[in-house]
Amino acid sequence: MIIDERLARKVVVKRQADSHKGTYGRVLLIGGFYPYGGAIIMSALATVKSGAGLVTVATERENIAALHAHLPEAMAFDCEDEEFLAENLAKADVVLIGPGLGENSKAIRVFEEVLSKVSENQILLVDGSALNLLAKAMPVFCQAGHIILTPHQKEWERLSGLTIAAQSLEKTQAALANFPKETILVAKSHHTKILQGSQVGELTVGGPYQATGGMGDTLCGMIAGFVAQFKENLFESVAVATYLHSAIAEQLSQEAYVVLPTTISAALPKVMKKLSE
Repeated sequence: MIIDERLARKVVVKRQADSHKGTYGRVLLIGGFYPYGGAIIMSALATVKSGAGLVTVATERENIAALHAHLPEAMAFDCEDEEFLAENLAKADVVLIGPGLGENSKAIRVFEEVLSKVSENQILLVDGSALNLLAKAMPVFCQAGHIILTPHQKEWERLSGLTIAAQSLEKTQAALANFPKETILVAKSHHTKILQGSQVGELTVGGPYQATGGMGDTLCGMIAGFVAQFKENLFESVAVATYLHSAIAEQLSQEAYVVLPTTISAALPKVMKKLSE
């Protein structure tokens, strides 16, 4: 598949006049445990800026004030509130877990709770340290209707057993077959690939100006926002979110030595507006 502006225009459609916030999906983001509070904030910024209808964040209580200072549009609650977590898990269309989650006992407990509670009508997006927890929990037993994985090469090594040198397209596709059917893989690298079964797309945009903390947190937040609202073809929605993340960065790099992840999120609504016209 060619991932370019033409595909982006196909996916990012004009909003219907009679739509409402429920039309564009409920997203629950989980992470931002000390000392990684900023990770979930950047993810939530990207999810809101990409157009998700209702965004809720489960994080540590101490991180909520910082989150709301940056993003009053998002709801938030203490991740240790088990009743709130169960309630919001049940309501979400998309669950993103991993940005700034860590791998301590609390992170493991929350991760296991999410993995056991997601249902077949939900999309589970696994990023960051949650990928390492997933690697330790293989094989995956999960009732999510769709799973999206966003590993960099080292994380994919832990998940697949393939060394970085061995991560050819053919071997990666074979390893992906060990995951639940229709799992989508965003294999992040110099030329990021998106895979689902026999479908493959590869980015031709992006560069070293993206090599900075929070870039992956922003990408997974964008993906969450896109799959929440553009439901017709999940593979294409994931591919376009990934494409725009790098395409916007490439554009911003014309005037910036390093592109900060939050500037990608800030530029996103105007870019999506132009694509939808």
